[in-house]
Amino acid sequence: MTDQRSTVEPVVLSSAFSAFEALWSPRIVARVNDYDVRIAKVAGEHVWHAHDDTDEFFLVLEGELRIALRDGGESGEREVVLPQGAVFVVPRGTEHKPSSQAGASILLFEPTGTLTVGDRHDEIPPHVDATVGHTLP
Repeated sequence: MTDQRSTVEPVVLSSAFSAFEALWSPRIVARVNDYDVRIAKVAGEHVWHAHDDTDEFFLVLEGELRIALRDGGESGEREVVLPQGAVFVVPRGTEHKPSSQAGASILLFEPTGTLTVGDRHDEIPPHVDATVGHTLP
């Protein structure tokens, strides 16, 4: 599944974001080697999940994103707050739950085929799309 537009033509992110409305449902805007560059609109809460074999890269393009983290150690849970323009990497195997009270637009960088709800996750609510990313319309 290759979106040729992302390999031969520039992708204007504002236009890409205008092409869909679904929350927590990433769109693949480009591929770099074996990695997807995905964008997503988010609001409310995602689901607690972990990616056992890969880190997860977040860049906040608009709004604010919060990521609750469980490291499995004595520290328990903590939360990082990502304002617009902030970058954060969730290390592989770390349980995390992204959320955005007022909504945000984000960019993700993950290996192609990575499921949005990870390898381990809580029950998936109806507003979260369990996907490996969608191509742009």
